[in-house]
Amino acid sequence: MDWGLQNRISHIIKPNDNRALMLAVDHGYFLGPTEKLEVPRKTTAPLLKYCDSIMLTRGVQRTSIDPKSSVPIVLRVSGGSSIIGEDLSNEQITVSIKDAIRLNASALAMSIFVGSKYEQQTIVNLGRLVNEAEEYGIPVLAVTAVGKEIGQKDARYLSLACRIAAEQGAHIVKTYYCEDFDKVIESCPVPIIVAGGKKIAERDALELTYNSIKGGAVGVDMGRNIWQSENPVPMIRAVRAIIHGNVNVDEAYELYKKFCQPKPKSPKAEK
Repeated sequence: MDWGLQNRISHIIKPNDNRALMLAVDHGYFLGPTEKLEVPRKTTAPLLKYCDSIMLTRGVQRTSIDPKSSVPIVLRVSGGSSIIGEDLSNEQITVSIKDAIRLNASALAMSIFVGSKYEQQTIVNLGRLVNEAEEYGIPVLAVTAVGKEIGQKDARYLSLACRIAAEQGAHIVKTYYCEDFDKVIESCPVPIIVAGGKKIAERDALELTYNSIKGGAVGVDMGRNIWQSENPVPMIRAVRAIIHGNVNVDEAYELYKKFCQPKPKSPKAEK
């Protein structure tokens, strides 16, 4: 693995503790203006200082992220179908390596749909993306997409999907937490980051984070469970406390509630 590739991976998975907190805001590429992500700049601005990296599309990066930001970019480079289309798995690579370099991406992200009608297409595209990206020392993150038509979130299926992604050369794999998650970790030779998934209660999302780390994942890529929370900044800070502070679920939830409390006014402000 060359220096540039290792350096970019270290931007995403922090070498001091081998942990990662990725903020997911790439939902619009197939969902459109997702609830509470209608104005990406407004959603992301207060959260950037607490994440290690942010996963997004080039459109959101160009229009909604300050170019002076030092937060590493994980650039979504696949797409092709919307939520109202015939098949979400019918994706292609939509961003060139040259554009990714112009955008200073630390990693490229694309989905594979193991078990779907377009399985072969997405897996071959992953291999091609790795071929091109490695010429420029850019790591690739493969997302193991799931759905009713392509398999359930169980250890057997996710182990299959993660291993295939790694075998194609993905440097990091994003997948889902499941029962017997240790089997997924053991069978995948590259780091795994767990997807946050749909919005759930705050304590449940913190438990998901804790269980993922305890189970062997290097971190989470969390979106809706942060910015769809009524208190997004306290939520991301609590998630960060688990990932980088090694606190447990109860401690993290207490921190979340503490962060939600309004700061007391200073004596000067009252005068």
